[in-house]
Amino acid sequence: MQIKTQGLIIKEQTIGESDRLVTVLTKDAGVLRAFARRAKNLRDSKSAATQLLCYTRLSIFKGRDKYIIDDAEPIEVFFGLRRDIGALSLAQYFCELAFLMVPEETDSEEYLRLVLNSLYFLSKGTRPKRLLQSLTELRMLALAGYMPDLVACADCAAYESDVMYFLPDSGILRCKNCFEDTGEPYIALPPGVLTAMRHIVFSDFEKLYAFSLPEPALRILNAATESCVVRTLHTVPKTLEFYKTFLD
Repeated sequence: MQIKTQGLIIKEQTIGESDRLVTVLTKDAGVLRAFARRAKNLRDSKSAATQLLCYTRLSIFKGRDKYIIDDAEPIEVFFGLRRDIGALSLAQYFCELAFLMVPEETDSEEYLRLVLNSLYFLSKGTRPKRLLQSLTELRMLALAGYMPDLVACADCAAYESDVMYFLPDSGILRCKNCFEDTGEPYIALPPGVLTAMRHIVFSDFEKLYAFSLPEPALRILNAATESCVVRTLHTVPKTLEFYKTFLD
């Protein structure tokens, strides 16, 4: 069976002297692994199109037990990422999130759209890295069915207070009147940060990137969304650890 799709190369591995095994976040088939024969040969048309972080038009043959890339044509290679090691490491973190969260054999257009748009802003340098990190983390968690309950206080249903306490292990909010420090990890969210989290989860995609926060608030937002990722995955992704070495 022949599959024609578009996808982002989120992982690559050299096989033998000239072949590649790539992991692709596709538009309509989730995350899949496919062999690209002779892709390490620079004269082969698949060489550039199957490199990490390349958005590619693909023709894939689905065999009985594996996928083979027959043809690949690059659509976007995000050259700007190669000029900033921090941006490149954050892009690789986005790829690992997709690898860990996107199911196989499923409609994955929203996941792909999210990662591609974040990579675009990251490569252009037109949005802060901290903002793109939290936006991508929290929206992907929501798409994957791991959205925290950000609607109101879990106890009294208060929509807002001077500060709301986010409990990442439970995925809930408590207002200042209901909150008790029981030893469970928590993050105190100023109103602006909570508004941003709600925007990331609930807004239409066309408006998703249309917000900003000052640096101190972005640091709180990062703490909240990172904690959601770690709680969901039960580990700290290695690419996240590496990326954070470049943060101030």
